[in-house]
Amino acid sequence: MVREMISSRLLPETIDDGVTIADFSGEYALPAIEVSVVMPCLNEERTVVVCVEKALQTMSRLGVMGEVVIADNGSTDKSVELATEAGARVVHQSQKGYGSALQKGFEEARGKFIIMGDCDDSYDFTDLERYIEELRGGADLVMGNRLKGEIKPGAMPPLHRYFGNPVLSGFLNLLFRTGVGDCHCGMRGFRKEAYQSLGCHMPGMEFASEMVIKASKARLKIREIPIVLSPDGRDRPPHLRSFRDGWRHLKLILMYSPSFLFLLPAVVMIALGLLAAPVALLAGYGTYETIFGPNFLIMAAFMAVAGAQIFFLGLIARLQAHRVDPVFASPRMDWLLRTFSVERGLISGGVISLIGLGLTIPVVSEWFRSGTVSQPALWILSGTLLVLGTQTMFGSFLIGILELQIERSKQKKL
Repeated sequence: MVREMISSRLLPETIDDGVTIADFSGEYALPAIEVSVVMPCLNEERTVVVCVEKALQTMSRLGVMGEVVIADNGSTDKSVELATEAGARVVHQSQKGYGSALQKGFEEARGKFIIMGDCDDSYDFTDLERYIEELRGGADLVMGNRLKGEIKPGAMPPLHRYFGNPVLSGFLNLLFRTGVGDCHCGMRGFRKEAYQSLGCHMPGMEFASEMVIKASKARLKIREIPIVLSPDGRDRPPHLRSFRDGWRHLKLILMYSPSFLFLLPAVVMIALGLLAAPVALLAGYGTYETIFGPNFLIMAAFMAVAGAQIFFLGLIARLQAHRVDPVFASPRMDWLLRTFSVERGLISGGVISLIGLGLTIPVVSEWFRSGTVSQPALWILSGTLLVLGTQTMFGSFLIGILELQIERSKQKKL
């Protein structure tokens, strides 16, 4: 399969399938590829050749054994033929999407290190040395930072540069503390082994966020280097759609943080909803004559009940993430699984319901005696507690079912 001898005096060299290998070993040896440059491609015939040539020439100049892999996503122009002629190895991904194409390219890459970048000539593939040095130095993920580098005029729309990218990167850092200033930069390098441990699978542009989130959760060594972004060489609009893909990034960030999405607002809603009735009673409100009367208290009760529902949904989402994705495994969830039992949940729910029932007795007695309730706040609070207690008991059974599935999964791994 491989030519019998590869000489450093003949750069670049090729193997028999037409793929160019950049080599500077100084001796005759079989090609042990160190770096794979992976480029997703969809109808990039205008720019794919120059990108492939830059990458191959740079690796040859640096004395790096490397390859260029074009992950074609269904091009209908001459991209595939031109890339092959330029010395790249082309792999095909029928499932549409930026993430899908990259995942195929990473899967087929032969190098220990992978450097990815778009083949629209917006990223500088002559600037591979800093990525390689960081990876050789022990980094697991090396992110380019366009915001700290140079963005040439016309290279990035103002909406993305001053709003979309900073806001999404800031929000992602708020929730996951990645320390990355440009979370959506399309040029990055990483160890293939480290990437494979993350289990990234998103098919679209949100794949860029997923990689950073999971790398941070897995505590990989992340480095960042400033880079230059140039206007692309396309003669058509980019594949990126600002609002559609921006929403996909935001949606993924929220779904990967169930504590922020569910649990935090749930706790706030439950606390505010339950405090409304006793505060109204202590302040002398809660009657029909005040603005903080039954209507206000009913809305507070709705808030508490909705908060409890959201809380259990968030807890289930957190448990599911803990069960199916090792990257999101958490010592706190291990503690919860050790501490929680259906019986404890039933007891907790029963106590809440009994408190609600106890508060109901004087209200019902007054209702039977006079046909009315003078303190509707107490009536609403007691009913709310009864509902919350019932939710807790049935929610405990549901969590218990998930716990059984988690234990079954652990036993299968053993």
